[in-house]
Amino acid sequence: MGQTLVQKILAKATGQKEVQVGDVLEPMVDLAMSHENAALVINQFLEIYKGTGLEPKVWDPNKIAIIFDHRVPAESSKTATNQKKVREFVAQQGISKFHDIRTDEMGICHQILPENGYVRPAYVVVGTDSHTTSHGALGAFSFGIGATEMASVWTLGRILNVQVPETIKVVVKGKFQNYVEPKDLILYLVGLLGAEGANFKVIEFHGETIRNMNTSGRLTICNMTVEAGATSGIVPPDDETLRYLKQEAGVQEEIELILPDEDASYVQEINIDVTNLEPQIACPHTVDNVKPISEVAGIKINQVVLGSCTNGRLEDLEAAAKILKGKKIAKGVRMLVFPASGKILREAIKLGYVLDLMEAGAVVVNPGCGPCLGVHQGALGDGEVALSTTNRNFKGRMGNPNSEVYLCSPSVAAASALTGVITDPRNGG
Repeated sequence: MGQTLVQKILAKATGQKEVQVGDVLEPMVDLAMSHENAALVINQFLEIYKGTGLEPKVWDPNKIAIIFDHRVPAESSKTATNQKKVREFVAQQGISKFHDIRTDEMGICHQILPENGYVRPAYVVVGTDSHTTSHGALGAFSFGIGATEMASVWTLGRILNVQVPETIKVVVKGKFQNYVEPKDLILYLVGLLGAEGANFKVIEFHGETIRNMNTSGRLTICNMTVEAGATSGIVPPDDETLRYLKQEAGVQEEIELILPDEDASYVQEINIDVTNLEPQIACPHTVDNVKPISEVAGIKINQVVLGSCTNGRLEDLEAAAKILKGKKIAKGVRMLVFPASGKILREAIKLGYVLDLMEAGAVVVNPGCGPCLGVHQGALGDGEVALSTTNRNFKGRMGNPNSEVYLCSPSVAAASALTGVITDPRNGG
Protein backbone atom coordinates (compact mmCIF):
# COMPACT_ATOMS: atom_id res chain seq x y z
CA MET A 1 0.00 0.00 0.00
CA GLY A 2 1.25 3.46 -0.90
CA GLN A 3 2.02 6.35 1.42
CA THR A 4 0.12 9.57 2.05
CA LEU A 5 1.99 12.86 1.77
CA VAL A 6 2.46 13.18 5.53
CA GLN A 7 3.70 9.59 5.78
CA LYS A 8 6.33 10.38 3.14
CA ILE A 9 7.40 13.58 4.89
CA LEU A 10 7.74 11.83 8.25
CA ALA A 11 9.68 8.97 6.65
CA LYS A 12 12.11 11.50 5.20
CA ALA A 13 12.40 13.34 8.53
CA THR A 14 13.27 10.13 10.35
CA GLY A 15 15.55 8.60 7.72
CA GLN A 16 13.21 5.71 6.95
CA LYS A 17 11.96 4.28 3.68
CA GLU A 18 8.37 4.39 4.87
CA VAL A 19 6.29 4.72 8.03
CA GLN A 20 2.91 3.38 9.05
CA VAL A 21 -0.11 5.05 10.61
CA GLY A 22 0.22 4.74 14.38
CA ASP A 23 4.03 4.61 14.43
CA VAL A 24 5.51 6.87 17.11
CA LEU A 25 8.45 8.87 15.77
CA GLU A 26 10.92 11.63 16.59
CA PRO A 27 11.20 13.54 13.29
CA MET A 28 13.79 16.23 12.76
CA VAL A 29 12.32 19.72 12.53
CA ASP A 30 13.04 22.01 9.59
CA LEU A 31 11.45 25.15 11.05
CA ALA A 32 10.31 26.07 14.57
CA MET A 33 8.14 29.17 14.88
CA SER A 34 6.92 31.25 17.83
CA HIS A 35 5.40 34.71 18.25
CA GLU A 36 5.23 36.70 21.51
CA ASN A 37 4.77 33.43 23.38
CA ALA A 38 8.47 32.85 22.70
CA ALA A 39 8.86 34.48 26.13
CA LEU A 40 7.22 31.38 27.65
CA VAL A 41 9.35 29.08 25.51
CA ILE A 42 12.49 30.87 26.69
CA ASN A 43 11.53 30.19 30.32
CA GLN A 44 11.08 26.48 29.61
CA PHE A 45 14.24 26.35 27.51
CA LEU A 46 16.37 27.87 30.28
CA GLU A 47 14.80 25.45 32.77
CA ILE A 48 16.15 22.53 30.72
CA TYR A 49 19.69 23.80 31.24
CA LYS A 50 19.23 24.69 34.90
CA GLY A 51 21.82 22.97 37.08
CA THR A 52 23.69 21.42 34.15
CA GLY A 53 26.52 23.93 34.07
CA LEU A 54 26.08 24.10 30.30
CA GLU A 55 25.54 27.30 28.36
CA PRO A 56 21.97 27.40 26.97
CA LYS A 57 22.26 27.12 23.19
CA VAL A 58 19.54 26.42 20.63
CA TRP A 59 20.21 23.52 18.29
CA ASP A 60 20.19 25.62 15.11
CA PRO A 61 19.48 29.39 15.18
CA ASN A 62 18.83 29.35 11.42
CA LYS A 63 15.83 27.04 11.85
CA ILE A 64 14.01 29.14 14.42
CA ALA A 65 11.64 31.95 13.47
CA ILE A 66 10.16 34.44 15.92
CA ILE A 67 7.59 37.02 14.85
CA PHE A 68 5.89 39.66 16.98
CA ASP A 69 2.28 39.82 15.82
CA HIS A 70 -0.33 39.28 18.51
CA ARG A 71 0.15 42.55 20.42
CA VAL A 72 1.88 45.06 18.16
CA PRO A 73 2.75 47.69 19.10
CA ALA A 74 2.83 46.58 22.74
CA GLU A 75 -0.35 47.54 24.60
CA SER A 76 1.04 47.15 28.14
CA SER A 77 4.27 47.25 30.09
CA LYS A 78 4.03 43.48 30.61
CA THR A 79 3.90 42.83 26.86
CA ALA A 80 6.69 45.33 26.21
CA THR A 81 8.90 43.68 28.83
CA ASN A 82 8.30 40.22 27.35
CA GLN A 83 9.13 41.53 23.88
CA LYS A 84 12.32 43.06 25.29
CA LYS A 85 13.21 39.68 26.79
CA VAL A 86 12.72 37.97 23.43
CA ARG A 87 14.83 40.57 21.61
CA GLU A 88 17.70 39.97 24.03
CA PHE A 89 17.43 36.19 23.62
CA VAL A 90 17.35 36.46 19.82
CA ALA A 91 20.54 38.54 19.87
CA GLN A 92 22.29 36.15 22.26
CA GLN A 93 21.39 33.08 20.22
CA GLY A 94 22.00 34.57 16.77
CA ILE A 95 18.46 33.89 15.53
CA SER A 96 18.20 35.60 12.14
CA LYS A 97 14.55 34.87 11.29
CA PHE A 98 13.32 37.48 13.75
CA HIS A 99 10.59 39.94 12.76
CA ASP A 100 10.29 42.91 15.06
CA ILE A 101 7.83 45.81 15.03
CA ARG A 102 9.01 47.49 11.84
CA THR A 103 6.96 48.15 8.74
CA ASP A 104 9.58 46.52 6.52
CA GLU A 105 9.46 43.17 8.33
CA MET A 106 6.36 42.90 10.52
CA GLY A 107 3.25 40.85 10.00
CA ILE A 108 1.28 37.84 11.17
CA CYS A 109 3.51 34.81 11.69
CA HIS A 110 1.48 32.64 9.30
CA GLN A 111 1.98 35.17 6.53
CA ILE A 112 5.60 36.03 7.28
CA LEU A 113 6.77 32.42 7.02
CA PRO A 114 5.51 31.74 3.47
CA GLU A 115 6.17 35.18 1.98
CA ASN A 116 9.80 35.05 3.12
CA GLY A 117 10.35 31.53 1.78
CA TYR A 118 10.91 30.05 5.23
CA VAL A 119 8.58 27.12 4.48
CA ARG A 120 9.29 24.60 1.74
CA PRO A 121 7.59 21.43 0.51
CA ALA A 122 8.39 18.30 2.59
CA TYR A 123 9.41 20.39 5.62
CA VAL A 124 8.37 19.48 9.14
CA VAL A 125 7.20 22.77 10.64
CA VAL A 126 6.11 23.29 14.24
CA GLY A 127 4.76 26.45 15.83
CA THR A 128 3.45 27.57 19.19
CA ASP A 129 0.18 28.60 17.57
CA SER A 130 -2.72 26.38 16.59
CA HIS A 131 -3.01 27.89 13.11
CA THR A 132 0.45 26.64 12.17
CA THR A 133 -1.64 24.29 10.04
CA SER A 134 -1.56 27.12 7.45
CA HIS A 135 1.82 26.11 6.06
CA GLY A 136 0.57 22.82 4.69
CA ALA A 137 -0.47 25.04 1.78
CA LEU A 138 3.13 24.73 0.60
CA GLY A 139 3.30 20.96 0.97
CA ALA A 140 4.80 20.93 4.46
CA PHE A 141 3.66 18.90 7.47
CA SER A 142 2.96 21.82 9.77
CA PHE A 143 1.25 21.74 13.16
CA GLY A 144 0.93 23.50 16.48
CA ILE A 145 2.66 22.52 19.72
CA GLY A 146 2.95 23.90 23.26
CA ALA A 147 5.70 26.02 24.83
CA THR A 148 7.28 23.08 26.70
CA GLU A 149 7.40 21.00 23.52
CA MET A 150 8.95 23.92 21.67
CA ALA A 151 11.64 24.30 24.33
CA SER A 152 12.50 20.65 23.69
CA VAL A 153 12.65 21.30 19.93
CA TRP A 154 14.95 24.29 20.51
CA THR A 155 17.23 21.98 22.47
CA LEU A 156 17.15 18.76 20.41
CA GLY A 157 16.10 19.82 16.91
CA ARG A 158 13.41 17.17 16.79
CA ILE A 159 9.86 16.74 18.05
CA LEU A 160 9.27 13.87 20.44
CA ASN A 161 6.47 11.30 20.36
CA VAL A 162 4.80 12.15 17.06
CA GLN A 163 2.27 9.52 16.11
CA VAL A 164 1.84 9.11 12.36
CA PRO A 165 -1.71 10.38 11.76
CA GLU A 166 -4.47 9.02 9.60
CA THR A 167 -5.34 11.18 6.60
CA ILE A 168 -8.67 12.34 5.22
CA LYS A 169 -8.63 12.93 1.47
CA VAL A 170 -10.76 15.86 0.31
CA VAL A 171 -11.32 16.09 -3.45
CA VAL A 172 -12.73 19.40 -4.68
CA LYS A 173 -14.06 20.00 -8.19
CA GLY A 174 -15.95 22.76 -9.98
CA LYS A 175 -15.50 26.49 -10.44
CA PHE A 176 -16.49 29.03 -7.80
CA GLN A 177 -19.29 31.45 -8.63
CA ASN A 178 -18.44 35.14 -8.57
CA TYR A 179 -17.95 36.34 -4.98
CA VAL A 180 -17.60 32.78 -3.67
CA GLU A 181 -14.11 32.15 -2.35
CA PRO A 182 -11.78 29.59 -0.71
CA LYS A 183 -13.01 30.82 2.70
CA ASP A 184 -16.48 29.62 1.79
CA LEU A 185 -15.08 26.21 0.86
CA ILE A 186 -13.30 25.71 4.17
CA LEU A 187 -16.26 26.98 6.19
CA TYR A 188 -18.45 24.48 4.34
CA LEU A 189 -15.98 21.67 5.05
CA VAL A 190 -15.71 22.54 8.75
CA GLY A 191 -19.49 22.58 8.96
CA LEU A 192 -19.61 19.20 7.20
CA LEU A 193 -17.00 17.55 9.44
CA GLY A 194 -17.88 19.26 12.71
CA ALA A 195 -15.46 20.66 15.27
CA GLU A 196 -14.09 17.20 16.12
CA GLY A 197 -14.61 15.44 12.81
CA ALA A 198 -10.92 15.40 11.90
CA ASN A 199 -9.41 15.03 15.38
CA PHE A 200 -5.77 13.86 15.23
CA LYS A 201 -5.98 13.50 11.46
CA VAL A 202 -4.51 15.31 8.48
CA ILE A 203 -6.72 16.73 5.74
CA GLU A 204 -5.06 16.30 2.34
CA PHE A 205 -6.59 18.43 -0.45
CA HIS A 206 -6.91 17.27 -4.06
CA GLY A 207 -8.93 18.01 -7.19
CA GLU A 208 -9.14 20.51 -10.02
CA THR A 209 -10.42 23.33 -7.79
CA ILE A 210 -7.38 23.04 -5.54
CA ARG A 211 -4.99 22.80 -8.50
CA ASN A 212 -6.50 26.01 -9.92
CA MET A 213 -6.37 27.79 -6.55
CA ASN A 214 -3.53 30.21 -5.81
CA THR A 215 -1.35 29.92 -2.73
CA SER A 216 -3.33 32.61 -0.93
CA GLY A 217 -6.46 30.48 -1.13
CA ARG A 218 -4.57 27.35 -0.12
CA LEU A 219 -3.24 29.12 2.97
CA THR A 220 -6.82 30.01 3.87
CA ILE A 221 -8.13 26.46 3.66
CA CYS A 222 -5.16 24.88 5.45
CA ASN A 223 -5.30 27.54 8.15
CA MET A 224 -8.81 26.54 9.18
CA THR A 225 -8.46 22.75 9.07
CA VAL A 226 -7.65 22.96 12.78
CA GLU A 227 -11.23 24.19 13.33
CA ALA A 228 -12.36 20.66 12.42
CA GLY A 229 -9.84 19.28 14.90
CA ALA A 230 -7.22 18.38 12.30
CA THR A 231 -3.56 18.12 13.22
CA SER A 232 -2.76 19.72 9.88
CA GLY A 233 -4.06 20.50 6.43
CA ILE A 234 -1.84 19.87 3.42
CA VAL A 235 -1.85 20.48 -0.34
CA PRO A 236 0.46 18.35 -2.49
CA PRO A 237 2.99 20.74 -4.06
CA ASP A 238 2.64 21.55 -7.76
CA ASP A 239 3.47 24.23 -10.33
CA GLU A 240 1.64 26.87 -8.29
CA THR A 241 3.78 26.00 -5.25
CA LEU A 242 6.94 26.45 -7.29
CA ARG A 243 5.64 29.68 -8.82
CA TYR A 244 4.84 31.18 -5.44
CA LEU A 245 8.14 30.21 -3.83
CA LYS A 246 10.25 31.34 -6.77
CA GLN A 247 8.38 34.47 -7.90
CA GLU A 248 6.79 35.78 -4.70
CA ALA A 249 8.94 34.39 -1.88
CA GLY A 250 12.24 34.80 -3.76
CA VAL A 251 13.50 31.27 -3.15
CA GLN A 252 16.52 30.55 -5.33
CA GLU A 253 17.53 27.11 -4.08
CA GLU A 254 16.36 23.86 -5.64
CA ILE A 255 12.94 22.87 -4.31
CA GLU A 256 12.21 19.22 -3.60
CA LEU A 257 8.70 18.05 -4.39
CA ILE A 258 7.30 15.02 -2.55
CA LEU A 259 3.86 13.74 -3.57
CA PRO A 260 1.51 11.13 -2.11
CA ASP A 261 1.33 7.75 -3.81
CA GLU A 262 -1.67 7.14 -6.04
CA ASP A 263 -2.52 4.02 -4.03
CA ALA A 264 -2.15 5.72 -0.63
CA SER A 265 -4.61 4.60 2.04
CA TYR A 266 -7.03 7.20 3.47
CA VAL A 267 -9.30 6.81 6.46
CA GLN A 268 -12.03 8.82 4.68
CA GLU A 269 -12.62 10.47 1.31
CA ILE A 270 -14.85 13.50 0.89
CA ASN A 271 -15.90 14.86 -2.50
CA ILE A 272 -17.08 18.45 -2.86
CA ASP A 273 -18.39 20.25 -5.95
CA VAL A 274 -18.19 24.03 -5.48
CA THR A 275 -20.15 24.87 -8.64
CA ASN A 276 -23.32 25.72 -6.72
CA LEU A 277 -21.71 26.59 -3.40
CA GLU A 278 -23.08 29.84 -2.00
CA PRO A 279 -21.25 32.07 0.51
CA GLN A 280 -21.03 30.42 3.91
CA ILE A 281 -21.38 31.97 7.37
CA ALA A 282 -20.14 30.49 10.66
CA CYS A 283 -22.66 31.58 13.28
CA PRO A 284 -22.06 32.15 17.01
CA HIS A 285 -20.53 30.64 18.98
CA THR A 286 -18.75 27.80 17.14
CA VAL A 287 -16.90 27.63 13.84
CA ASP A 288 -18.77 24.50 12.78
CA ASN A 289 -22.16 26.23 13.17
CA VAL A 290 -22.10 26.97 9.45
CA LYS A 291 -25.08 28.07 7.39
CA PRO A 292 -25.47 29.25 3.79
CA ILE A 293 -25.80 33.00 3.61
CA SER A 294 -29.38 32.71 2.38
CA GLU A 295 -30.36 31.52 5.88
CA VAL A 296 -28.75 34.40 7.79
CA ALA A 297 -28.89 37.37 5.42
CA GLY A 298 -30.32 40.49 7.03
CA ILE A 299 -28.83 40.07 10.52
CA LYS A 300 -27.78 43.50 11.81
CA ILE A 301 -24.07 44.06 12.44
CA ASN A 302 -22.08 46.70 14.31
CA GLN A 303 -18.51 45.90 13.27
CA VAL A 304 -16.90 44.38 10.19
CA VAL A 305 -13.35 43.01 10.39
CA LEU A 306 -11.23 42.29 7.31
CA GLY A 307 -7.86 40.67 7.88
CA SER A 308 -6.11 37.95 9.92
CA CYS A 309 -3.86 35.01 9.05
CA THR A 310 -6.89 33.60 7.26
CA ASN A 311 -7.90 36.54 5.08
CA GLY A 312 -5.49 39.45 5.34
CA ARG A 313 -3.64 38.86 2.09
CA LEU A 314 -3.48 41.10 -0.96
CA GLU A 315 -6.21 39.19 -2.81
CA ASP A 316 -8.51 39.66 0.18
CA LEU A 317 -7.94 43.42 0.34
CA GLU A 318 -8.47 43.61 -3.41
CA ALA A 319 -11.77 41.74 -3.25
CA ALA A 320 -13.09 44.10 -0.57
CA ALA A 321 -11.73 47.25 -2.24
CA LYS A 322 -13.47 46.41 -5.52
CA ILE A 323 -16.82 46.16 -3.75
CA LEU A 324 -16.31 49.30 -1.63
CA LYS A 325 -14.69 51.54 -4.26
CA GLY A 326 -16.68 54.75 -4.69
CA LYS A 327 -19.20 53.80 -2.00
CA LYS A 328 -19.68 54.47 1.71
CA ILE A 329 -19.90 52.08 4.62
CA ALA A 330 -23.31 52.17 6.31
CA LYS A 331 -23.78 54.60 9.17
CA GLY A 332 -23.43 52.90 12.54
CA VAL A 333 -21.02 50.30 11.18
CA ARG A 334 -17.30 50.24 11.97
CA MET A 335 -15.00 48.49 9.52
CA LEU A 336 -11.49 47.57 10.63
CA VAL A 337 -8.90 46.36 8.12
CA PHE A 338 -5.64 44.77 9.24
CA PRO A 339 -3.30 43.49 6.52
CA ALA A 340 -1.39 40.28 7.19
CA SER A 341 2.05 41.85 6.64
CA GLY A 342 3.89 45.06 5.97
CA LYS A 343 4.69 43.82 2.48
CA ILE A 344 0.99 43.35 1.76
CA LEU A 345 0.15 46.78 3.18
CA ARG A 346 2.76 48.49 1.00
CA GLU A 347 1.55 46.70 -2.13
CA ALA A 348 -2.08 47.50 -1.31
CA ILE A 349 -1.14 51.17 -0.96
CA LYS A 350 0.62 51.13 -4.34
CA LEU A 351 -2.38 49.50 -6.03
CA GLY A 352 -4.85 51.95 -4.51
CA TYR A 353 -6.75 49.40 -2.41
CA VAL A 354 -6.00 51.17 0.86
CA LEU A 355 -7.29 54.49 -0.46
CA ASP A 356 -10.45 52.83 -1.74
CA LEU A 357 -11.05 51.22 1.66
CA MET A 358 -10.34 54.41 3.59
CA GLU A 359 -12.50 56.60 1.37
CA ALA A 360 -15.36 54.17 1.97
CA GLY A 361 -14.90 54.74 5.71
CA ALA A 362 -12.79 51.76 6.77
CA VAL A 363 -10.07 52.16 9.40
CA VAL A 364 -6.82 50.54 8.29
CA VAL A 365 -4.64 49.44 11.20
CA ASN A 366 -1.06 48.18 11.29
CA PRO A 367 -0.21 44.63 10.21
CA GLY A 368 -0.69 42.09 12.97
CA CYS A 369 -3.35 39.96 14.63
CA GLY A 370 -5.29 43.08 15.63
CA PRO A 371 -9.01 42.55 16.35
CA CYS A 372 -8.90 38.75 15.94
CA LEU A 373 -8.53 38.28 19.70
CA GLY A 374 -9.92 41.64 20.71
CA VAL A 375 -7.33 42.04 23.46
CA HIS A 376 -5.34 44.68 21.64
CA GLN A 377 -7.61 46.30 19.05
CA GLY A 378 -11.24 46.16 18.03
CA ALA A 379 -12.96 44.72 21.10
CA LEU A 380 -16.75 44.61 20.95
CA GLY A 381 -19.24 46.24 23.31
CA ASP A 382 -21.95 44.36 25.20
CA GLY A 383 -24.62 43.09 22.81
CA GLU A 384 -22.69 44.05 19.66
CA VAL A 385 -22.41 41.84 16.60
CA ALA A 386 -19.30 41.49 14.45
CA LEU A 387 -18.93 40.01 10.97
CA SER A 388 -15.34 38.95 10.50
CA THR A 389 -12.98 37.23 8.07
CA THR A 390 -11.04 35.78 11.01
CA ASN A 391 -10.99 32.08 11.86
CA ARG A 392 -12.72 31.75 15.25
CA ASN A 393 -15.97 32.98 16.76
CA PHE A 394 -15.96 31.40 20.23
CA LYS A 395 -17.73 33.30 22.97
CA GLY A 396 -15.45 36.17 24.01
CA ARG A 397 -13.12 35.68 21.06
CA MET A 398 -13.25 39.35 20.07
CA GLY A 399 -12.76 40.59 23.60
CA ASN A 400 -16.27 40.37 25.01
CA PRO A 401 -18.31 37.27 26.00
CA ASN A 402 -21.46 39.40 25.79
CA SER A 403 -21.11 39.89 22.04
CA GLU A 404 -21.48 37.73 18.92
CA VAL A 405 -19.10 37.03 16.04
CA TYR A 406 -20.06 35.68 12.61
CA LEU A 407 -17.34 34.48 10.22
CA CYS A 408 -17.35 35.09 6.48
CA SER A 409 -15.30 35.73 3.34
CA PRO A 410 -13.80 39.12 2.35
CA SER A 411 -16.48 39.70 -0.29
CA VAL A 412 -19.28 39.08 2.19
CA ALA A 413 -17.58 41.35 4.71
CA ALA A 414 -17.34 44.22 2.23
CA ALA A 415 -20.87 43.86 0.87
CA SER A 416 -22.27 43.72 4.40
CA ALA A 417 -20.32 46.80 5.49
CA LEU A 418 -22.26 48.77 2.85
CA THR A 419 -25.67 47.67 4.07
CA GLY A 420 -25.20 47.22 7.82
CA VAL A 421 -26.61 43.69 7.69
CA ILE A 422 -25.22 40.35 6.54
CA THR A 423 -25.46 40.61 2.77
CA ASP A 424 -24.86 38.26 -0.15
CA PRO A 425 -22.32 39.98 -2.45
CA ARG A 426 -23.80 38.16 -5.42
CA ASN A 427 -26.87 40.38 -5.03
CA GLY A 428 -24.93 43.55 -5.68
CA GLY A 429 -24.30 44.56 -2.04
